[in-house]
Amino acid sequence: MENKKTIDVLNTLITINNDRIQGYETASKETEEQDLKTLFAQFTATSQKCKQELVTEVIKLGGKPEEGTMTSGKFFRVWMDVKAALTGKDRKAILSSCEFGEDTAVDTYNHALRDNIQDINAEQQKMLTAQHALIKADHDKVKSMRDSLVEA
Repeated sequence: MENKKTIDVLNTLITINNDRIQGYETASKETEEQDLKTLFAQFTATSQKCKQELVTEVIKLGGKPEEGTMTSGKFFRVWMDVKAALTGKDRKAILSSCEFGEDTAVDTYNHALRDNIQDINAEQQKMLTAQHALIKADHDKVKSMRDSLVEA
């Protein structure tokens, strides 16, 4: 197992959590619905917790934690869709856009746990599995809220 590869895997997860933090902070400012503000604050807290654990691990390995976001490509487009949905006050569109962003986060964790398993030790695997469960729970909550809305 090579530290550089492990650090790269962990930094990818730091980046996706940075994206979630930035996205949900933006979404929270844009919506007037208190339950969504609360939901977005919970999701932000989830990613802040995950990020802190990842940063600690990267530093322990002698690496430099990633500070940026993936504001290019898919994830950036998602948050622009969220912002547009929020501007239009369309609850179902807001939740659909959030779910798409959550899909990206869950997929990133799936990739790390499936395709990079050889680059992480048992302790790191346990941490990432626990974080994956938290992110997946957030995803499922958004999906459930979206699915519960009746078509107008």
